[in-house]
Amino acid sequence: MTISADQIPAQTQDRQPALESEMTPPPQYDRDSYKGSGKLKGKVALITGGDSGIGRSVAVLYAKEGADVAIVYLDEHGDAEKTQQLVEAQGRRCLLIPGDISNDQFCGEAVQQTVDQLGQLDILVSNAAEQYTEGDMDEIDAARLGSIFGTNVFPMFYFVNAALPHLKEGSSIIITTSINAYKGNASLLSYSTTKGANLAFTRSLASRLMDRKIRVNGVAPGPIWTPFIPDAMPAESVEGFGKQVPMQRPGQPVEVATCFVFLASEDASYMTGQVLHPNGGVVVGG
Repeated sequence: MTISADQIPAQTQDRQPALESEMTPPPQYDRDSYKGSGKLKGKVALITGGDSGIGRSVAVLYAKEGADVAIVYLDEHGDAEKTQQLVEAQGRRCLLIPGDISNDQFCGEAVQQTVDQLGQLDILVSNAAEQYTEGDMDEIDAARLGSIFGTNVFPMFYFVNAALPHLKEGSSIIITTSINAYKGNASLLSYSTTKGANLAFTRSLASRLMDRKIRVNGVAPGPIWTPFIPDAMPAESVEGFGKQVPMQRPGQPVEVATCFVFLASEDASYMTGQVLHPNGGVVVGG
């Protein structure tokens, strides 16, 4: 069951990252009609930003498909513990790894902890990000750029470098980019720029790892109802969120997570360097 834009009331949160547990209505991270079929049986996935939003839904659907998961998050402990419960309810293991992904040493430790405790690593999902609404250019100063690139861009390199010694032929790396990497967004200038970097990284890394038969693909969501929205937008802008796309409603995390299942599975064995676009009907180039 989807949620219409009219069901999204004005709201904001006074912390970043925002909490999924405080959103109204709650995002849909699963649906009863989704039945796992063992697509990821015996696999281990590490998901950054796995505590909530798209990351939580990916963790739940991966568990339904037979994978154990490690989720990396900053400090949203309540949301992370909820995700852990959801994964374990599917009979799979879920390792919680809190910390700051802008620190390359932490990223390496997170990968090693995943391998040590879950036995291997087959799927790396680089999903964690931050964003800011910017009215004026002078809001985008060195501190802002350092923060957003330190979260949205540099950790891709940190995690991939740490993961590659453990990834085998047939492994998969999936990067979350954005519709804004293709069409731009005047009010999310710094964020959109980092998402363009995510896109370029996906395509370049796919070519680099072709000989190792490790696939690298991306997902470019449109307006999705996640904690990103109340932590980055003014309360009045959140009301009616999602009306701007042809479907005239926000997407739900579960409507995006299915792309991550496909790209991680053998169903996508002939795809690398590609991007899927769950965006409510917006046609973008590239």
